[in-house]
Amino acid sequence: MDFRLSKEDEAFRGEVRAFLRKHLPSDWDPWSPEGDSGAPDVDTRMRRALVEQGWMTLAWPREYGGQAASHLRQLVFNEEMSYHGAPGRDRQGLNLVGPCLIVHGSTAQKIEHLPKIARGETLWCQGFSEPGAGSDLASLQTKAERRGGEYVINGQKIWTSYAQRAQWMHMLARTDAEAPKHKGITYFLLDMKTPGVEVRPLINMTGRRGFNQVFFTDVRVPISNVVGEPNRGWYVATTTLDFERSSINFSAQLRRLLDDVFRHMRKGGGSAAPLTPIARARLADLYTMVQVGRNLSYHVAWMQSRGLVPNMEASMSKLFSTEAHQRVTRGLLDILGLYGIVNSGARTQFEGRLVQLYMGSVSMTIGGGTSEIQRNVLATRGLGLPR
Repeated sequence: MDFRLSKEDEAFRGEVRAFLRKHLPSDWDPWSPEGDSGAPDVDTRMRRALVEQGWMTLAWPREYGGQAASHLRQLVFNEEMSYHGAPGRDRQGLNLVGPCLIVHGSTAQKIEHLPKIARGETLWCQGFSEPGAGSDLASLQTKAERRGGEYVINGQKIWTSYAQRAQWMHMLARTDAEAPKHKGITYFLLDMKTPGVEVRPLINMTGRRGFNQVFFTDVRVPISNVVGEPNRGWYVATTTLDFERSSINFSAQLRRLLDDVFRHMRKGGGSAAPLTPIARARLADLYTMVQVGRNLSYHVAWMQSRGLVPNMEASMSKLFSTEAHQRVTRGLLDILGLYGIVNSGARTQFEGRLVQLYMGSVSMTIGGGTSEIQRNVLATRGLGLPR
């Protein structure tokens, strides 16, 4: 493939950068911990600006308020947003719920939810994982029992990002205990204000509230909130329009981190480790690793732009990029030494951010499909090995 973008896509990159210079505060911290509300006013302003620009639903079909942008155009947008740590996007709504409703949603569901997602008026969370059902998601045990014109849900979800702020949840629940585990699951849309929904915070090891537990006690959901056919929710949930599967956000974040560390070390002084020849060589190795991850992401988007399904390639990109996240943050801690392990609030360039990023990188190889799952995909779908 040709890794060079078209002149039009490169021009669009310039537009995105100009947009970010205009709308992001000059002192914006790209390392605001994910899951923190951080600066909700900036998030709100950025969301409004993205809607006005028409970029909130860049890759959606035009009939649903999008611009039908190409996969490579979407890649450029996501890369720049991630590099600058820009807020404003509800990725659950834009990348999962919206595309799912476009394919499987009823007319009423599309009318109710798609315009609100496109205008950035609703925040969504995902009710998939459970204490005993993570990588083996089809083992979920949260139950939904049909009673007249509604379902009654009981059970628990875990690792639910943004549940403390979300107005809606898209979730899976078991509706047929006798069916094979992939065939007895139904996909629901749940108003988080429904009686019986309880959200409890999970504080991660960086001290942030990134995840939540959600408990359901006799939660009543109307049949009209079922997406697709009952007991076919597994197939609804695995539907994707391939809007963004390239994992470009990981390499973009790492490039920004390396750029910031390099600038910090070049300044020298009492608050930076010396930029020795050994440190330079190590940084070059890390830059090379990140560029490999970036190229893998571009390859996925290029395949999508050709109408190909990057099944193995998407897993390869996710696997490499998330493991690179751990290697890069660990490598930077080695290079910076004591300067890299200061506590939050210290008067340094990163104020403890690098330590938080390093600890947060542990979850990268778990969330969204563990590295082991990705290797299984590579083995079976890429190399043709038996299960």
